[in-house]
Amino acid sequence: MKLPFLSTIAALALLFPTAATHAHAQTPGPVHNVILVHGAWANGASWSKVIPLLEAKGLNVVAVELPLTSLEDDVATVKRAIALEDGPVLLVGHSYGGVVITEAGTDPKVSGLVYIAAFAPNDNGSINQLSQGGTPPPGIAELRPDAQGFLKITPKGISEDFAQDLTPAEKANLTATQGPTSAKVLNGTVTTAAWHQKPSWYVVAANDRMIPPDAERFMAKAMHAETITLPSSHVAMLSHPAPVAALIEKAAATPADAR
Repeated sequence: MKLPFLSTIAALALLFPTAATHAHAQTPGPVHNVILVHGAWANGASWSKVIPLLEAKGLNVVAVELPLTSLEDDVATVKRAIALEDGPVLLVGHSYGGVVITEAGTDPKVSGLVYIAAFAPNDNGSINQLSQGGTPPPGIAELRPDAQGFLKITPKGISEDFAQDLTPAEKANLTATQGPTSAKVLNGTVTTAAWHQKPSWYVVAANDRMIPPDAERFMAKAMHAETITLPSSHVAMLSHPAPVAALIEKAAATPADAR
């Protein structure tokens, strides 16, 4: 089975032909509801350090549990969560969760998008399209498929590439609780990228070994996202929860006319 890998900046550029000219639509703010979307090989507990910080600011927070079976299934999960909220929603996605919020974010209730070391494909884009032609980052070599086509990360991959700046106990917990992820999600194609019309924010993880930090910077720039950079592994929300939460709080509080 051929494992996907991540793109060079040149390959990324092919997926963002209109990035320099798109404009964000204005949406009401501030936002009270925040939906957190985890990435591959993870679950809702990956937001465990961020949730109490957001709730302390009076935000209503929901962390979804993706089935990680296909992009369509995962988007449907997020849309059900959006439908249950009583007003505008801010979507926050980590890693593969960025693909999910890019697709689900076209929902009219979605006010903005926050990407945490995440993929942000353009229209008709997928992770595999972002993976063509480049040198794979170290963590990709630690993916292992099972007989049903679900991928997991080895303990070595968690410890050295996925979450290298967490404690040994935290790494062991991530290894034990990781969500097996169907290889199908890597080919899941975004129909219309919500960031063309919704304001966006981005956290670049400078020490990421799952998505190249330069690729993260490129995607953030393509979206005209307000961007911060943290000296973090791929799981910035676990290793640096306070600045991650602060950016989410800022996005939720940003008035429409300032977006």
